[in-house]
Amino acid sequence: MNRDNPLIWVEISQSALTHNFQIFRALVGSGVELAPMVKANAYGHGLRACSRIFRAAGAEYLAVNSIFEAEKIRATGDAGRIYIAGYTPLAELKNAVELDAEFVVFNFETLEKLAELDLPAQIHLKVETGTNRQGLQKQDIPRFLEKIKILPKVELVGVAMHFADIEDTTSHDFARQQLAEFKAIRQLIEAAGFPHLKFHAANSAATLLWDSTHFQICRTGIANYGMWPSEETFISLAENRQNKIVLRPVLTWKTRIAQIKTIQPGDSVGYGRAFVASKEMRIAILPIGYFDGFARDYAEKGSVLIAGQRAKILGRVCMNILMVDVSAIPAAKLEDEVVLLGKSGEEEITAEEIGAWGGTINYEVTTRIRENILRKVVD
Repeated sequence: MNRDNPLIWVEISQSALTHNFQIFRALVGSGVELAPMVKANAYGHGLRACSRIFRAAGAEYLAVNSIFEAEKIRATGDAGRIYIAGYTPLAELKNAVELDAEFVVFNFETLEKLAELDLPAQIHLKVETGTNRQGLQKQDIPRFLEKIKILPKVELVGVAMHFADIEDTTSHDFARQQLAEFKAIRQLIEAAGFPHLKFHAANSAATLLWDSTHFQICRTGIANYGMWPSEETFISLAENRQNKIVLRPVLTWKTRIAQIKTIQPGDSVGYGRAFVASKEMRIAILPIGYFDGFARDYAEKGSVLIAGQRAKILGRVCMNILMVDVSAIPAAKLEDEVVLLGKSGEEEITAEEIGAWGGTINYEVTTRIRENILRKVVD
């Protein structure tokens, strides 16, 4: 398993990941390319394993945030198209070109560096429509296009934008404004002599909700992994598509019991004596903590699953250790399997539930899982 800690691992369901990808394929059809996001270690699910599964399912692109992620994909022997959605440093542009990766550009300095390198490059222009993260502002687009025209080895192949709040609300007025702005920018760019570009705007929520956002590429994200972008997206989707879409969670996070002991009334558990027993209790010690991505914030409300039953977290989550109450699970024994996230019997702990324990979102729960914990593909 994992060289660092063989008692912690993540299982990735190939059938669930493929199922979720095929939902998007059915939504967009064969005329739209899919670029599933595998950035942030595939949202914590494992970049290499998920990349292989997406390619086998027919993904035209793999989308990453940075060049080091593109390097990891190429190191597996993958020769397909890669889209780098984040900023590529000037010093890494030559590497990006040599990796045969398509990458986002929104700075004039990047074009100047590409001119200096004099290498064939395929780029996507990221435009600003209201999110005010990375992106070229509309008034600068004509000058940007003129510069591209005088760089014979630089090919503009796509134009991208990103929605600000499409998954955060059931009222999509601002998203509609952004979409209208993007369509106006498209007209501007095509009129400037670029009639055959790939336009792309849709993340998971947009792809699920609005066919009008699909354009030529959809950059699907968290929903590939069986997690809803938000409750608001689920509600909006129920109105749009009558709840016919069922996502399947892909990730199960597990550990094993490292010790079982009985404590007496008045005994405290863990640092700061944060929990004090009021009765005799049987507790299990688990070899996992916040170093591994199981955050301290989860302690007060959190639990784990052992033999299909919930075991409440006791005291603070430590760096490498977690304590839970197994008083009501008499069958629990040393090295029994423990589910931190996922199903055990009829019980399930979701990323959404864990996020609620810590006041965060499902995205953060899975991406926190330490990268070099083993990810193994099942089914």
